[in-house]
Amino acid sequence: MPQCSLCEGQEATLLEVGPRGDSVPVCATCRAGIEAGPVDAPHWQCLNEAIWSPEPAVQVLAWRLLKAMPEAPWARDLLDIAMLEADTLAWAEAGASGAATIVHRDTHGAVLSSGDTVTLIKDLPVKGAGFTAKRGTAVRNISLVPDNERQIEGRVEGQRIVILTEFVKKS
Repeated sequence: MPQCSLCEGQEATLLEVGPRGDSVPVCATCRAGIEAGPVDAPHWQCLNEAIWSPEPAVQVLAWRLLKAMPEAPWARDLLDIAMLEADTLAWAEAGASGAATIVHRDTHGAVLSSGDTVTLIKDLPVKGAGFTAKRGTAVRNISLVPDNERQIEGRVEGQRIVILTEFVKKS
């Protein structure tokens, strides 16, 4: 089984680094941080080594993680001294913007994904449909609104509606 390219942890699985599509092995801890957004934690000190990897895909991943921690002085300092080739830097910047930074979370902070089932936590009047979606209603197979982290879509009483994430909890 391959080692994690970022922290050298064991039991790594491949993660695609878009938009080029190269893959690198990452452990479950690193994958969770990549998907949820890294926080300045001791684990991410591994990026001190990863940013200097000879593999461009590993450099791109490390650069994006460092860029996502602007409040961490050590991450800013490391970004200042990191020297990426022009095409590698362009690749890193291309994937760092857009939908990759939007994370949908329910009222308790749990990360929502397309296809999840959520439960309404309060009665919600549905504008234009003439009914109220009742508290406790399960909304199955939700879709995420790509440009708004506070909205999801789902079917309630046969109608496709937009629901604010603050009024749902993940089932």
